[in-house]
Amino acid sequence: MTIKQQKKPKNPPRKSKKDAVSVSIINEKTPLLMPNKNNSFNHQEFNGASFTGAVFNLSTTIIGAGIMALPAAMKVLGLGLGIAAIVFVGVLTELSIAILLKYSKSSGAGSYGGVMGGAFGGVGKIVLQVCVVINNIGMLIVYMIIIGDVLSGSTASGIHHAGVLEGWFGERWWNGRFFVVLVTTLGVFTPLACFKRIDSLRHTSALAVFLAFVFLFITAGICVFKSFQGTIAMPRFFPNIADMNSIWSLFTVVPVIVTAFVCHFNVHNIENELEDPSTIKSVVRASLALCSITYIMTSFFGFLLFGDSTLDDVLSNFDKNLGIPFSSQLNDAVRVSYALHLMLVFPVLFYPLRLNLDGLLFPSSVPLVDDNVRFGLLTIGLVSVVFLGANFIPSIWDAFQFTGATSAVCLGFIFPALIALRDAHGISSRKDKILAVFMVGLAVFASLVAIYSDAYAIFKKNASPSRE
Repeated sequence: MTIKQQKKPKNPPRKSKKDAVSVSIINEKTPLLMPNKNNSFNHQEFNGASFTGAVFNLSTTIIGAGIMALPAAMKVLGLGLGIAAIVFVGVLTELSIAILLKYSKSSGAGSYGGVMGGAFGGVGKIVLQVCVVINNIGMLIVYMIIIGDVLSGSTASGIHHAGVLEGWFGERWWNGRFFVVLVTTLGVFTPLACFKRIDSLRHTSALAVFLAFVFLFITAGICVFKSFQGTIAMPRFFPNIADMNSIWSLFTVVPVIVTAFVCHFNVHNIENELEDPSTIKSVVRASLALCSITYIMTSFFGFLLFGDSTLDDVLSNFDKNLGIPFSSQLNDAVRVSYALHLMLVFPVLFYPLRLNLDGLLFPSSVPLVDDNVRFGLLTIGLVSVVFLGANFIPSIWDAFQFTGATSAVCLGFIFPALIALRDAHGISSRKDKILAVFMVGLAVFASLVAIYSDAYAIFKKNASPSRE
């Protein structure tokens, strides 16, 4: 039996005038400003961030100023315990981010604050936003302090370490710390802080990672050259333990290492712009692996090169003759490359800072990227606060201890663990809850001991002159 197929009409029936009117009415009711992310970014066409761009942005979030304090942390812990601590904190960071991503997927939240809000309500979201603001302001102040140290010089324990500009041109009014930081703020930080989408920073982030490796390769090369000369000694493998106070002092490095890994506040921002959001776990693993290797190598070579003379900011050690050819040029290359690195890292941390402060102050307003006045005022205000802080806080170690022992520990470990323990969606496994209890206990204990040790050291330092 054959079935005849009906032929399609060559010309489809034309829509009636009534149909045309109905179509036009539907179009008139369609919003002119569609609520999608293309509109949020000034209608620029954006098809999603690439995997590589996301890795660069997250790696730049992680590799900030913390890398410069890690050789000093290694001096306190010794090589063996120091490397173990870096690996341990890196693994804990990956586990805590996995908890955040698990609960954000379950709750449909698109931000860290949204996950906290889903678990603890509006109060939890506000506490999270306050911690992000404190942590990121502290870190950006550290960036400005280091840039000031590198370009204009610093003084530690009564010894002045000349800056790059001071070494090139001598002491001038225009290469003083205040003026250099002011010019850097107006000419570099402020323009980079004006980007409304974090993926727009992927190229500067890639350059920032490259500059971090420039510092690492030069330091490693100097160490290898000096080892062939026989002028370099193997540093301590274990910490110096003389009394009970020296044991407690080991915990002072915990905030420094924790701060070096905290990137949780930018994970959702990067995930939301990914072309394929399902790859965010791979992005996190790749970034943490890259940064952990970089941290271990930088800490090792920095401590190997300077030993017990390693300063809180290891860049300040690169102001003297290293006993090798072209020492002065290599010193300048190391310091300038890392100063440029921090300039490019600045906007990556500034992005979530501005977003979270806006959420605190204007929780019910239109999206920040759609309000240019609010965007501009927040940007100017935050840059000004960071600038003033950098001119009044003397040492990066002080800033690291404050942010690391408080907000960084909360953002990195305590909050993700509490989300798992709260288990608002009933998805926590027994393993998740055991891990969460361990993270909270360890973080609280280490932070309290670090705060006590720092307070004791400050008290002892201030009390000693009065005895004399």
